[in-house]
Amino acid sequence: MGDIHGHFDRLQQALDAFGFDPARDRLFSVGDMIDRGPDSEAAADWLDQPWFFAVQGNHEDMAVRHVRNGQVDVDNWRRYGGGWFLDLPAQRQRVLAARYEALPVVIALQTAQGVVGLLHADSPVRDWSRLAEAMRDHRRRSRARAQWSRDRLSQADAGGVANVRAVVAGHTPVPEPVILGNVYHIDTGGWQDGGYFTLLELGSLSLWPRPARATPL
Repeated sequence: MGDIHGHFDRLQQALDAFGFDPARDRLFSVGDMIDRGPDSEAAADWLDQPWFFAVQGNHEDMAVRHVRNGQVDVDNWRRYGGGWFLDLPAQRQRVLAARYEALPVVIALQTAQGVVGLLHADSPVRDWSRLAEAMRDHRRRSRARAQWSRDRLSQADAGGVANVRAVVAGHTPVPEPVILGNVYHIDTGGWQDGGYFTLLELGSLSLWPRPARATPL
């Protein structure tokens, strides 16, 4: 599912409408669980659930870097919804940042049809078989692309990623899911007024709610 940005009540309503059953289903977040919305602290409670998994988005990354080394433009971050975190006591900031820091930047899930990769923004490689090497040898650059890049969408790059069934990303709000090659962009602004949460079933790669037009390019 796409970015949550502190709107866990809205997310729960979408899950209820979908018929999500925590006894048998799992939910994977492409990151940015926090900031902008009214209930960002709830991300830690959701991470405690055995059926909820997430990658680290750029907003979680900002919280981690703020606590670790203070190398975050706090005025800019506050404009983008980080005020709730900046106003917390320092000890609470450290506790939450530790939770976010423990999240992986990439999750690779084996489905019956092949591997599906989950990350926040974009794949740092064009060949999935080189991902581990890129994350090891070019860690800073690879993490930055995985968490921050908007290049694929801005360039309408339909080249895709080789040697993986699909890659799923959020980060950039779109009015409906956009499929570029085998890269699925699913942040349809469930955290925005007028937006909605998109859920992607990873076995079939079917989208819910099914948009009037999902655009493969």
